[in-house]
Amino acid sequence: MPELIWDGKYDESGRRPAPLKVALPFQTVETINESIQERQRSLDFFASEQLPEWRNRLIWGDKKYVLPALVADLAGTVDLVYIDPPFFTGDDFTFSIAVDGEDFTREPTLIEQKAYRDTWGSGIDGYLSWLHNCLSYLHELLADTGSIYVHLDWHVGHFAKLVLDEIFGAENFRNEIVWHYYNKMQGNINRFASNHDIIFWYSKTSKYKFTRIREEREVPKQQQKRVWDAKSKSLKQARDAEGNLVYYTETERTIDDVWRLHYLMPADRTQNLGFPTQKPESVLERILTASTEPGDLVLDCFSGSGTTAAVAERLGRRWISADLGRFAIHTTRKRLLSIPDVRPFIVQNLGKYERQLWQEAQFGESATARTSAYRSFILDLYHATPISGYSWLHGLKQGRMVHVGTVDAPVTNGDVKQIVSEFRKAVGTGKDAPSSKGVDLLGWDFAFELNEVARQDAERAGIDLRLVRIPREVLEKRAVEQGDVRFFELAALSVSLKHTGREVSLTLEDFVIPLDDVPADVQKAVAHWSQWIDYWAVDWENRDDTFHNQWQAYRTRKSNDLTLTVDHEYVDAGEYTVVVKVIDILGNDTTKSIPVKVVSRGR
Repeated sequence: MPELIWDGKYDESGRRPAPLKVALPFQTVETINESIQERQRSLDFFASEQLPEWRNRLIWGDKKYVLPALVADLAGTVDLVYIDPPFFTGDDFTFSIAVDGEDFTREPTLIEQKAYRDTWGSGIDGYLSWLHNCLSYLHELLADTGSIYVHLDWHVGHFAKLVLDEIFGAENFRNEIVWHYYNKMQGNINRFASNHDIIFWYSKTSKYKFTRIREEREVPKQQQKRVWDAKSKSLKQARDAEGNLVYYTETERTIDDVWRLHYLMPADRTQNLGFPTQKPESVLERILTASTEPGDLVLDCFSGSGTTAAVAERLGRRWISADLGRFAIHTTRKRLLSIPDVRPFIVQNLGKYERQLWQEAQFGESATARTSAYRSFILDLYHATPISGYSWLHGLKQGRMVHVGTVDAPVTNGDVKQIVSEFRKAVGTGKDAPSSKGVDLLGWDFAFELNEVARQDAERAGIDLRLVRIPREVLEKRAVEQGDVRFFELAALSVSLKHTGREVSLTLEDFVIPLDDVPADVQKAVAHWSQWIDYWAVDWENRDDTFHNQWQAYRTRKSNDLTLTVDHEYVDAGEYTVVVKVIDILGNDTTKSIPVKVVSRGR
């Protein structure tokens, strides 16, 4: 059988390099739509060391780490894989952001571009190597009766077909499906318009699931009235658009490998989320109906706007949806919440484990040398100068001290107290002393209450504390090389809470977002601080574990209004911690925790 060869497929000794096999543990960062009873049941499962109930999963992370982690847990159990990977088109996709009813363009960061468009520095060789690794993991994940559908177009489909033949076997190729989007209008081009995509369907073995699908037959306009009876069967006779005589027996037909389904248009407010490369739900409905049954597990590791997860949810399938882009995860989460009675699902990432692996690979195995090199690397990207002689202060930038948080733990208020204490000793001492009473605290993650509590503690000590998030882009070599790494200060959220007896009322009072990453035209359109908020949620009784989304309000393309107050009644008196999570229009999240003491009625 012919083999497709690309640069890097084999090493110098002729061996095929094996894909990365590091299985990192997932971290659950949010549980959505889980009732109090379901939450307690999950806690009971963990306490008894039993396996918890299944939860559909939305995963934020790089596929090179996410897929090996899934293989470790779910090899041979996935019933259907659908992927809509980048088409190697070179297109420059952007995101649409709605502010006050108007759409503005948001340029994607390099890390988000990498998920949806062509940024492989070595061209088609790099693309094919990347695709081969991805498909190899997906083959391991598939059940013996499972299928994979790979959605591409004319740019790279002919190459991908050979890669699929190599991994899944040419004998397991089932169909090349043509999706003809008849309603997409092309401009004045000097060739035939490209109005279709291709979807390759492969099964893992010869024993696969398939259900034939039928649809209404198109009846010709010039239908003839005469009926011809042959072999005790009534055949209707008509002429098609070209005038040819045709016969048909039924008003329905079995769907073949050419799918004439509409393309999502900008005016379609029921489905179109303004997300690049979004596909209509009708395409996924056909795939899931044909190759899965209720309760089957569906995987899409190029989530995008979440079409696969949304359709799987509506059709009663279990699902796992993953993506590298922060905005994709936010869009998918919000879309799922718009589905009536959506089943509980969790949001996960690889968090500190992915960063630990990166740190070791980047800076070596020696803990001391690795930590020092890591700090110098981050300080260089932040354009700060490394300093020595301190435990909690690591750099100096424009007269301000800089602290670099570790890769494996969130920055806490205890850390801030140590930083403030050491800063006091540093003022006015030596060549590395700060020239202003300011500290930039760089961290990957921050404790819930830190943005408010830590600032207040620092202000009492006469220190201007700036909390800055270390962006995930620092993990990506190309982002670093191209200078695409930018650091942004955390947003500030103000919330008021009133309560009487067991009833509480929560109101968003203010939300201040750093404007460095906001286009000027968007800034001009914002007349009220609430317009920065796209979505917010509340966990009424956080237990210092994952955030449980028990209530949410969000904007939609059909309604730009946002509720800013929510009421809640506790069943039992007691002391609770309320956590509020706000997602801004750029997909960033900000959290705030509030203690509340609930007393019995009449007291």
